[in-house]
This record gives sequence, C-alpha cells and structure tokens, in this order.
Amino acid sequence: MKSILRYFAAHPTAANILMISIVLLGMATLPSLNKETFPQLKADMVSVNVPYPGASPAEVAEGICNRLEDATDGISFLDEQSCSAQDNLAAFVLTMQEAGEIKQFKDDVQSAVDGITDFPQGTEQVTVQELGRVDHVLSVAIVSQLGLSELKKLAEHYRSQLLTIPNVPIVEVTGFSQHEFRVLVSPESLQQYKLSIQDIANLVGAQSLDRPAGVLESDERSYQVRFENARRSPSELADLVILNTDKGGQLRLGDIAEVEDRFADQQTYTELNGQPAALLQISKNKTDDSLTVFNAVKAYIDEQNRLLPDGTQLYITQDSASVVQERLDLILTNGWQGLLLASLALFLFFTWRYTFWVAVGLPISFLGGLVAMNAFGVTINMISMVALLMAIGILMDDAIVLSESIESEHRNGKSPLDAAVDGTSKVARGVMASFTTSVLLFGSLLFLKGEMGQIMSVLPVVLLSVLVISLIEAFLVLPNHLKHALSHAKKTKPSKWRTQFDALFERLRDAVGVAAHFAVKARYFVLGGAIALFVVSIGLLSSGNLKFKGFPSIEGNILEARILMPQGTPFSRTQEVVDTLQQALQEGLQTLPAEQDAELIKTNQVSYSRNADANEQGPHLATITLDLLDAQIRHSSLLELQRAWREHTPLIADAVSIQFKEPVYGPGGQAISIRLQGGDLQQLSEVSWKLQNWLKAYTGVSNIMDDLRPGKPQLKVTLLPGALNQGIDAQQLSSQLRAAYQGVKVSDVFRGREAYEINVVLDSEPANALQDFKQLTVFSKQGIAMPLSAVARITE
Repeated sequence: MKSILRYFAAHPTAANILMISIVLLGMATLPSLNKETFPQLKADMVSVNVPYPGASPAEVAEGICNRLEDATDGISFLDEQSCSAQDNLAAFVLTMQEAGEIKQFKDDVQSAVDGITDFPQGTEQVTVQELGRVDHVLSVAIVSQLGLSELKKLAEHYRSQLLTIPNVPIVEVTGFSQHEFRVLVSPESLQQYKLSIQDIANLVGAQSLDRPAGVLESDERSYQVRFENARRSPSELADLVILNTDKGGQLRLGDIAEVEDRFADQQTYTELNGQPAALLQISKNKTDDSLTVFNAVKAYIDEQNRLLPDGTQLYITQDSASVVQERLDLILTNGWQGLLLASLALFLFFTWRYTFWVAVGLPISFLGGLVAMNAFGVTINMISMVALLMAIGILMDDAIVLSESIESEHRNGKSPLDAAVDGTSKVARGVMASFTTSVLLFGSLLFLKGEMGQIMSVLPVVLLSVLVISLIEAFLVLPNHLKHALSHAKKTKPSKWRTQFDALFERLRDAVGVAAHFAVKARYFVLGGAIALFVVSIGLLSSGNLKFKGFPSIEGNILEARILMPQGTPFSRTQEVVDTLQQALQEGLQTLPAEQDAELIKTNQVSYSRNADANEQGPHLATITLDLLDAQIRHSSLLELQRAWREHTPLIADAVSIQFKEPVYGPGGQAISIRLQGGDLQQLSEVSWKLQNWLKAYTGVSNIMDDLRPGKPQLKVTLLPGALNQGIDAQQLSSQLRAAYQGVKVSDVFRGREAYEINVVLDSEPANALQDFKQLTVFSKQGIAMPLSAVARITE
C-alpha cells in the first residue's frame, strides 16, 4: 500500500492523469443524466378499463367487476385487486408483488381478461395498460375567443407542432369530451314517420359509409375500386337520403332530425382566468429529461406568443418541471456555499495552494460520482442531490484529517514527499474505518422494501459512489498535490496575520484542552449527562412533541380545490359552487401579504367534470387549479394560502366533499388511508359516515372523503301485464329505451387527425324530459306505435 502511495506522490504526471480522467468522464456523463423530482419507481400496477355505457355502479359491480376479479385470481405475483364501479365504467387495478416482472404480469392479466366471455351485452372494448409509464411535465393552456370546435382544432394544430420538436415526446389534447355529429330526433318525428331511434340509426348506417370494393384488373393497369358515400359534416349528413316516400319522393335525414357538430358531454370543458381554454398535456417517458422537455416547450410558447394576435394566448400551467429546477438550483447553491465556507475555514490554517488542493477534491469526487450514478441508472433528483449534500461534510472531514496529518509530518522536519507518504499512511486506517462505518450505516437502506425502499435506495448508491471516488482521490491524487504545495510553502515567509492567528488559536486550543481534562476527571458526570440527553430524546419521540412524517413535503407551486357534488346534481349548481369558492379565494387573498412585482396567482384554471379524488366524470365534479409564483420569490406559503381559502369558504351543505390540497410529489400519497370491508353496502356507508365524523373531531384533520357514494336517482321501467299480448317484450322495450336515451353509434368518420362519432339520440328539452319519457313512442313487433306509459310502469 505504501509503495503505491509513494509512486503516485512522486510521479510527476500519474496523479494528474488520474484526476483529469475522472473530471473528463464526469463532464461527459453530466449531460446524459436525466433530471426529475423523484427517482424512478419500478412499475407494479396494471389497469383494466371496461366501458359499459348507461350502466349504474351496481350493474357495473355485478356484471363486470365480479367477473374481472374471478378471472384474475390465479395470476402469479398478484398482490392486490381493486375494482371501482362507476357510472358507465369499471376501473380495475391489479398490483404486482415486488418480486414480479411487470411485462409478464401485464401479459398474464391480458390473457385472463381476454378469456372472459360472459360480459353483459353492451360493454365496449376492454383496454389493459401498464400504469406509471409516463410522467406529467407541464400543461399548455390555449385561451381564445373561438368556439369550442374551433378551439379543439387549434389545440390539435399546436399538438402537431409540438410533436415536431425533437425534445417533446408526448402531447395529448384534454379538456374536451368525444367530438361527434349528433343526430337529434324529436318525439314528434318518431310518431309521424313511425320510426324508432334504432331504425333511424340503421338507415343512416346503411347510407353513410365508405368501403373498399376490391381490385379491377384491366389490360393496361390495375384499379382499386372503392365505394364512397360517407358524410363528414353536419350539412352532408342532413342531406343524406334515408327513405323514399309512397309518392316517389325522397326523405332526407335533415327532414326528420337536426344534426349538430358538438361534443358528447357539454359539461366537460376548461376555463382559464374566466375564458374558455383547451389544454395540452405534455408528458415524458422514463428515459426523457424533465427540464429538457420543459425548456423546449417554453421556448416554443414564447415564440408563438410573440406572433399570436390579441385575444389568443398560450399559458404554461400545472408545471411540475420548474419544481425540479428550483430544488436543483437550491441544492447547487447550498453546495457551492458550503464548499466556499469550508475553503475559507481551511485557509485560516493552511496556505492558499494547500487549501485549493484540499477543496478541489470535492468537485472531483462529485464528477466521479456522476459516472457511477449513470452506470447504476440513477438520475439527478431530490434524493440523489440530498446524498451529494451529505457527502460534502464527510468528504471535507476526510480531506481535513489527511491534509492535517501530512502538514504535521512536514512540520516535524520531513521532506514534502516523505511527509505526503507518511502522513497519508498514518491516517489511512482511520479514513478507511470512517468509510466502512458509512457503508454499514447507509448501505442498510438498500434492504428496504416497497416504494419507500426504491426511493431511499438511491441515497446509499450515490453517497457510497462519491465516497469511493473520494478515497481514490484522497490516496492517489491529493498527496501529490499537497507535496507540491508544501514545496512552495518552504519558499514563502508566513504573513503577519497568519502568525497572529496561529498564536490566538494556540491559546484557544489550550483553553479547550482544560475543558477536555475536566471532562476526563468528571467522567461519570459527563456520561450521566449524555444518558440524560438520550432519555430526553426518546421522550420527545414517544410523547409526540417531535413529529413524524413518512416523507418530507415539497413546497410546490400548485394548489387545487376539488369539488364533489352528489351524482345527479345539475351542472348549474356545480357552477354556483365554483363561483362561491372563487369569491372565497379573493377574500382569502386579502388577508395575505401583497406580492411586490406580480400577483400571487399566475393562472386560475377551472376544469369541469374532473376531480382526481373521485375517479369518475360528470357535471357534479369540478377542480379549481391555481398556479402560484415560484416558492423562493413569493411572500406567502402554499399552506398559508390554503388555510386562508379554507377559512373564507362558507359551509356548502349539499357538497359531498370539497378538498383543498396540493398535488402530491413522490411516493408519500395520502397521509392516512383506512379501508373498510364488508358485504353490506348500506352498513359500510353507515360505518364510513360515523368514522368520518369521529376523525373530524381531531384538530388539524381535513380533506376527509370516502369512495362509497350513492349514484344517480333511477327511473325503473317494468312491463305491465298484457304488454306481451300487444307485441312488446322486455328485450324489445329495453333496446328501444337504450337507443333513445343512451343513443346509437352509427360509425366513426375522420377529419384530419380527429375522429368524429355519428350518434343518433332522442331530442328532448330538459323542461319536458320527464313528460317526453312517459309519452315516448315505442313500437311493437307488428310496427304498432304506442306510448311507453301504455305498456310499462315507471317508478322512481
């Protein structure tokens, strides 16, 4: 060992070649390291979505959830099944055990689902997908005075433009429901022409179609034959001939129905700062860099905003990438400030050359650690940066011990070379013991399991990688540089301030030595004091004075109010609740300190029919999203704004839940999650309600909700005695009701990149909807028209 130390200390270039190699490898690796908020987690969840239009949650649970659970019970490495029965949809999530492999697990789920053959009639295409494959980066809101259809086209245009940028991988248009050409048939037309909704849909489907008809071979060339009669606009559909009259005339679709270009769900839309907006969700794959994607999108938006006319603007919202940049800047600032302070402290005792070479070992070790991070697949994130900060103290301690030992040997009369070799050898065992202690202490984090284990395992990987490189630098590079520094120090005379400082430090050392002698003499007193402090520390933990948190919070820039009203709530009532919360927000802002150069809230976005906690859609949902000034420049914290908003919000008696929260970063999830299980839904609901009220009695508890909620009120239709004699059976009547109120999808047509559905539904004004329902014209097998109330009983 000593011969290796002497070789590198004495060789004129070996130490420098090793140092330069580490620096170059680190600088070459740095651009390829991805930057994100938290480390990547191993994918362990697969979702199965089964649409069942028109079905209630009870029907979804009985007809779909039970079958999905039974079919997937025997899958290898299955940890948990969870099926959410919603209106029109079954959302089934399977969680894999940590020992499993996600690709094989997803294939097994797909095979099991494909084997189900008894789904209820009316279910649509099943989708199976792996969750967590992409991460949200930011959203782009497009605000314009255009109508919703034109706004959607503008959003599609910008989506196409963004996807041409090499660093933007995934862009999705959101804020709209399915675009459709809706054929609205009035009840009077059904009676006049003796046609049901299904009949009209069949007539439209028979006429509006495109279809390849084969290949025609001639002597000179081949021709592809294609029949084209599809209609791709409301006017073309209205002009479609669907019937001939008795007198030889033609009946067009526009004669019996109104055709609209609209969105399927008119209550699904977004507002930004009070104006209609379209949203572009920009996401990244696990191999993409968050900041690279963000910077590319921001540059494009800045360029477009300079060209756009007044009234149209692009805004960055829901920005999760800037948090990465802010924390990265903060940690880098802390890092160089710590290095500077440590260097100044060293300079008080050593020459500037000596101090420089001791301090330069830190960036060299960091650059070498980046190479190891890249080899182990670790990204630059909050945990890895914390590990680098922790490494600063450990590295400086080892460097100071080693450099002081070398300088002490030189003061005792040894040559610079001998002092470098002997001083390093003297403390080598102590430095290695310190390194071994760090390995045993932090290496134990590698044995943690679950999501928290995946997160925390990054810390020892980064820390120990940097420490290994620091050992190489300390034993093979630093002695050579300190040898040269000592050689130069012999030629210079100590300055006056250095002499005075050394004298003052000698007196301080002697004074501290007196305290050390006292501690040795009064050893039982010192030991008792240490034990007492330990007991007090344990008491602080057990008494709750020292709080526990599973994962540290990150002060973000986004605050949401998530509104959940009872199912069946009119959209107008949801809008009233949103207005109430907006008013409460303005009142709460008045109680906070004013910002100097900008408003605290940069953008105020309202998304109707969306609530991330509800796992459903509908006019009873809404989310208000606030984008705030960056955390380091605003005067009010996100928690203060949340508290002020909550305090000024009046009691909204009919709301199921109104939650004020920040979107979660990292694996922390919900603070407390309680699962109730049982076979009686009514009993579960009662227990849940009692438990929620009990929890609300505790100070500081907020945002309580459960996922067991009553569905929409139902109108039950049952056949009257004698209905079968009139030519109406259950299947025929239910099919006509489903066609009238669920609608009949005729086909899909494409205009550019966007797909439009052609749907035929009954046209009924909300004010007359119940009366129209009772008087709905239904047809017997003989084609006789009669009102629904004549053949069926309607109860609520």
